[in-house]
Amino acid sequence: MPTNGLHQVLKIQFGLVNDANRYLTAESFGFKVNASASSLKRKQIWVLEPDPGQGTAVLFRSSHLGRYLSAEEDGRVACEVDRPGRDCRFLVLPQPDGRWVLQSEPHGRFFGGTEDQLSCFATAISPAELWTVHLAIHPQAHLLSVSRRRYVHLCLQDDEMAADGDMPWGVDALLTLIFQSRRYCLKSYDSRYLRSDGHLVWEPEARACYTLEFKAGKLAFKDCDGRYLAPVGPAGTLKAGRNTRPGKDELFDLEQSHPQVVLVAANHRYVSVRQGINVSANQDEELDHETFLMQIDQETKKCTFYSSTGGYWTLVTHGGIQATATQVSAQAMFEMEWHGRRVALKASNGRYVCMKKNGQLAAVSDFVGADESFILKLINRPILVLRGRDGFVCHRRGSNQLDTNRSTYDVFHLSFRDGAYQILGRGAGFWYIGSHGSVCSDGDLAEDFLFEFRERGRVAIRALSGKYLRGGASGLLRADADLPLGEALWEY
Repeated sequence: MPTNGLHQVLKIQFGLVNDANRYLTAESFGFKVNASASSLKRKQIWVLEPDPGQGTAVLFRSSHLGRYLSAEEDGRVACEVDRPGRDCRFLVLPQPDGRWVLQSEPHGRFFGGTEDQLSCFATAISPAELWTVHLAIHPQAHLLSVSRRRYVHLCLQDDEMAADGDMPWGVDALLTLIFQSRRYCLKSYDSRYLRSDGHLVWEPEARACYTLEFKAGKLAFKDCDGRYLAPVGPAGTLKAGRNTRPGKDELFDLEQSHPQVVLVAANHRYVSVRQGINVSANQDEELDHETFLMQIDQETKKCTFYSSTGGYWTLVTHGGIQATATQVSAQAMFEMEWHGRRVALKASNGRYVCMKKNGQLAAVSDFVGADESFILKLINRPILVLRGRDGFVCHRRGSNQLDTNRSTYDVFHLSFRDGAYQILGRGAGFWYIGSHGSVCSDGDLAEDFLFEFRERGRVAIRALSGKYLRGGASGLLRADADLPLGEALWEY
């Protein structure tokens, strides 16, 4: 049976880019390593693990091989051992410009080189030994303060970010990590950047860029003066403190950002738990009681809805739906069917959820009609980053088309209208379907796209032609897939 997963810490995966702008690669053949790849794909993804001996050293594990980077006394490097030993221990030395130097702990030499001429034998640091950290996780997440156990969110009334939320509820808890000149920026949902003095600015200026550091699986953000972001004062205002070494106050977890949605029934009212435990379509505005965290189970593809009052929707006697479940069970899971601009929900009793005359929801219908159809609106992705099997979606240089295999990403803006979404790219151009199914991004008028949330963390995007968007062999975004599978699913 599925288990609860409200708080899921993201496993930090990344690529290492050398001074020649090439990624460290672990090859399957001979377990050799090189720095020849120009983009971040499966073979270029690494996971940082703490030293089992509880020292300051770390281990680098290839994500696709499951084996560890090692450096012998003569400088030879490989990625072949499946159980880390003494030669696998490295020290990470962050540099002022945000890059890392990797030093073999047992041998004291530095790791670097170009192409297939990599070694760990340098006695001094040159540009060849400098590595840029490029996160391979989806960049939109929640940020949890380790010391305060509170979530960071945007406080519009105080014009700041603060770590004071018990739950990452609402759009203000969504943060986007922006890769900028070998450093990272923290971008709020309204497209502002956090500066190290706690102020929010519209441009990613130098004091709004941070070097990432990892400590015991946690994340720290170091500013250009060598100080670290931390929650400060009773309000938990996020700014750089005095510390030049990361302690518990300076450490954060990145957690997966599940979709948060509102639903509108046939009576044009929002589904809500405002008036008690019964889930009813009886409200005219979307606030906390009308917002539900939606999770999709990996195995069954069924979804749960978690309310701001702390309960899951669950099927009760006579088909009623109440937000009272504290654990995920079969009665708390719903099968979602997509009907164009509307969705239908089937409960564990095999009946469809419908709106009764008094507005209450109940799973008592055998067929889908108007009362069984709902508008489902995603509210915590006003800015959107899409990643497919081959990489991120990004504007193609010198063209109005979109690439789907880039290691960097563009941020798009999302709006909603009557069950469909409109996607705005840079230069105030909207997405639309051009000739031969290609997706273009310079439209003057907004074209509707349908979002179907098919798997956990993944969405299928359907054009009005009925075709799904996918990234083909050419690397171009096209609307030509018949089914929402494989290349037609996007991490968002």
